[in-house]
Amino acid sequence: MSSSVSSRIVLLPLAAALAAGPALAKDDAVETAKPKQLVIVSFDGAHDNLLWEKSRAMAKRTGARFTYFLSCTFLFPKDERATYQAPHEKRGRSNVGFSQDREETILRLGEIWLAKLEGHDIGSHACGHFDGGKWSTEDWKSEFTFFHETLKNAWQNAGVGEREPADWQRFVTEDIKGFRAPYLSAGSGLVKALEAHGFTYDASLVSKGPAMPVASGTVARFALPLVPEGAARRPVIAMDYNLYVRHSKGKEAPEKSTAFEESTLQAYRDAFTKQYDGGRIPLQLGFHFVEMNAGAYWRALDRFLTETCGKQDVACVSYVEAMDILANEKKAAGAAL
Repeated sequence: MSSSVSSRIVLLPLAAALAAGPALAKDDAVETAKPKQLVIVSFDGAHDNLLWEKSRAMAKRTGARFTYFLSCTFLFPKDERATYQAPHEKRGRSNVGFSQDREETILRLGEIWLAKLEGHDIGSHACGHFDGGKWSTEDWKSEFTFFHETLKNAWQNAGVGEREPADWQRFVTEDIKGFRAPYLSAGSGLVKALEAHGFTYDASLVSKGPAMPVASGTVARFALPLVPEGAARRPVIAMDYNLYVRHSKGKEAPEKSTAFEESTLQAYRDAFTKQYDGGRIPLQLGFHFVEMNAGAYWRALDRFLTETCGKQDVACVSYVEAMDILANEKKAAGAAL
């Protein structure tokens, strides 16, 4: 889609607006006010409790709100692994492991709830982090059912049902609206399963640059962009793992951590400035709960958000908030006709 302001077509409901045409101004001589520049930051996995604390502190310090895509195997200990079986996998297998024990699980549940209370968005990253690129719709439905049942019963299963927040069941049923596929591998069976389970957005796509969400049925589909990075300005997916592979071939190189941080920060700055001074398409940045290359990418994120979120007409928001903002912009544009 065009990067012009008039092409910001979004859901009211979001999928319906995405399918509509761009609004036309009554008078070409009247300049349309630019929309807010959205910065959408998300974390995949959402397991390490210390990084839950660190990310929440970063959000408070910078004024950002995040989306956390949670892998559900981190909500029950490894000695209960036999309760999980991913499609076409052996029972008890997970590519990302499980919680170490009940104490760790209880702490994680507390972090999830604090993040929710602080205005962050909790989404699904499925459970065992398997490549679902060839999964059928029924396969995905099975995985989503296990995800939701795990969250619904998480406090009881951890042996502390009396600590379950009063609003937890409603939260699990109504507020988990987003998904990102492990490995960004989203096959043809995914969208129908997302619709069946009430998801309203998917963040599993990749685009050549910042792009507006597109509609697939009732699901808004967001894409992590390719952004220029490094001296050669070669495009890379705006995600910490992809930078990690680019910079050090996926192996830790702590002695170069500062250089990697600076290169990453500059890439974020350049991608942001291009949109902020241009069409103001949302900028999406993806991270994991792993501090790769001695924390280079988390440090770059912290610095970027610190200098960016307070700028005029900038909103550092979760995917759920972005959908609301985009929908309201569409509604306001329609009312102005």
